[in-house]
Amino acid sequence: MKTISYNPSTLEVEIAEIIEKLKDQISTQLRDRRIISIDHDLEMDNPLLHMTIQDDDGDIHKMAVKLIQKPDEL
Repeated sequence: MKTISYNPSTLEVEIAEIIEKLKDQISTQLRDRRIISIDHDLEMDNPLLHMTIQDDDGDIHKMAVKLIQKPDEL
């Protein structure tokens, strides 16, 4: 299927939503850390997820994940 719109693409948004829904399962894979929240901006050109992660010492860490779909090759 040819992608017509990349700003944002439906695939970028869908993947971002799936990552957000799986935050608890992802947390179980982190060593000595857990994701306590994910905020998102799904309307922008490349959806952005802001993760707040807490380690076992109680320290808070911030991560940002930007989803970028490459244009289809002709």
